[in-house]
Amino acid sequence: MIKRITVIAIMLVSVMGMAQDKNKKMTFEVDGKCEMCKMRIEKAALGVAGVKYASWDIPTHQLSLVMDERKTNSMQIKSAIAAVGHDTKELKATEEAYNAVHPCCKYREDNSDDSNSHKKDND
Repeated sequence: MIKRITVIAIMLVSVMGMAQDKNKKMTFEVDGKCEMCKMRIEKAALGVAGVKYASWDIPTHQLSLVMDERKTNSMQIKSAIAAVGHDTKELKATEEAYNAVHPCCKYREDNSDDSNSHKKDND
């Protein structure tokens, strides 16, 4: 009887351990302006162990991710993005990291971006 209870308890614990989302989808805003920003942001996100997919949309500034929650979390990804000079709502890039981005990528100086040239026509 004790053996059965132990086996059942072990099975429950292992099933609960597998309950973490292996492929969690998440989206959050990242500041940037252009195609160079897109490449830099996506490369930084994909450089974090556990990130399987990253796509930053220029017009909306939304970064869409698929990640393995067992290997990473959103703050690790946001830290990697801030380290290459891009702000999120939770983490701001250091002045040093921001100043290292290409001059056309300086999103803090002027509130402009290349969104209009990247919008998809619905006509």
